Amino acid sequence: MNPPAGRGTDLPRVVGWMAGALICFSLMAVAIRELAPILGVFEMLALRSLGSLALLGGAVALGLGRLGPPRPLRLHLARNLVHLAGQAGWTYGLTLLPLATVFALEFTAPAWVTLLAVVVLGERVTPGRLGGLALGFLGVVVVLRPGAETFRPDALVVLGSALCFAAALIFTKAMTARMNNVTLLVWMQMFQLPPILLGHAVATGGAMPFLRLGEAAPAMVALLCVTGLLAQVSVASAFRHGDAVTVVPLDFLRIPLIAAIGAALYAEPFDGLVLLGAAITAAGILWTLREAARG
Repeated sequence: MNPPAGRGTDLPRVVGWMAGALICFSLMAVAIRELAPILGVFEMLALRSLGSLALLGGAVALGLGRLGPPRPLRLHLARNLVHLAGQAGWTYGLTLLPLATVFALEFTAPAWVTLLAVVVLGERVTPGRLGGLALGFLGVVVVLRPGAETFRPDALVVLGSALCFAAALIFTKAMTARMNNVTLLVWMQMFQLPPILLGHAVATGGAMPFLRLGEAAPAMVALLCVTGLLAQVSVASAFRHGDAVTVVPLDFLRIPLIAAIGAALYAEPFDGLVLLGAAITAAGILWTLREAARG
């Protein structure tokens, strides 16, 4: 995910793409919150997949990208199942928890990546990795405050979704050397759509999907579809122009941004401990990244 060899960080482009990502993630969270009283989690996921497929299909038709085959198939299946589980948990969390809490818990995904790389891939344990993990999970404790009156069991679902996002990232790293972004994203939606529709059938007892779509605001549906795809494109483009040490601090800014949005639109209390916990997690991520850069 570092810039190509021989190139340094293009800070203006990194900042520009990350600004786009911050806006897209925040608007997508607002769209989910607005649609939650009308549509279920699986209906929103299905809309997001269908919207992304339409946009990506248009890009391929216009010659803006090339679609390759889904190879290796086992990696596509594994990645997309864990990624779908992460999306479902994240979307579910946004319907119930303060927006800043969901974003802060999702921000633990890089710490989970480090842990999975050591446990599953057998990568070397270093002081920076251990320190980064310790700070990452200290940040989780600060955000969740287990045992306190503010603890919400639903938050554990979002924490699990961050673990799923981390596992998906491990698979993605193995796949990006073999295929372009359009291929990765198109097949992601194609593989995820059938289990989404199956999940909707199980959750609703077989009700037809999108039965209540006529009640939903078209603007919110469009916002969900467009921002869901553009957020992924923006983050990938930011990494293309800068390394993780530059991108991660900018990514952290979406937590105070979404906290401000939650306070303004939904009267959510501005919880300083959530921001503190996210900042501790970010410090752990940066510690790990800087050690890797020196190595």
